[in-house]
Amino acid sequence: MILIQDKILVSLDVIEEQFLCNLNACKGACCWEGDSGAPLEEEELNVLDNIYETIKPYLRPEGIKAIEEQGKYVFVEEGTLKEFSTPLVNNAACAYMTIDKKGIAKCGIEEAYRDGKIDWKKPISCHLYPIRIMEYGDIDAVNYERWDICSAACTAGKKAKLPVYKFAKEPLIRKYGEAFYNELETVAEDWKNGKPS
Repeated sequence: MILIQDKILVSLDVIEEQFLCNLNACKGACCWEGDSGAPLEEEELNVLDNIYETIKPYLRPEGIKAIEEQGKYVFVEEGTLKEFSTPLVNNAACAYMTIDKKGIAKCGIEEAYRDGKIDWKKPISCHLYPIRIMEYGDIDAVNYERWDICSAACTAGKKAKLPVYKFAKEPLIRKYGEAFYNELETVAEDWKNGKPS
């Protein structure tokens, strides 16, 4: 792990592993695979409350039904995991998921954002993926999450020689700011050149 700005621990995998989403291969499986919906930060709950009516026309009928039955977000408590997340349709797909003409999963929230209807792209956990953040008091641990459904993204990342942190540049800046990303990039380059900071 590398400590950035005295409060953010970044796994070496974020620097050393390579990743590039290949939606044609996986069809956006991260939107329907897994045991729970997308993790949500507390401030994102109000955002979902405020934008729901605007994004509703973008959602599938089954997604709308799940949201209106379960709520715009749900509280998940499994073992040590305690967090808010997006609701699921029949314990599978994220309720905010849509599907395009090619059968690729998309985010109804992001589609509304791209159309200029809202100014919030999507939950930061989705934007950061395959990076996952765990909070430990005042320290954040930034990790690379390996998942077999992303094997094509790993292959594409190796071919493009694109490290995870560069793939996730935009969401990392959205989460932590430019100063954090610039420091991370400098440390990553030093690490790559054999002179860890």
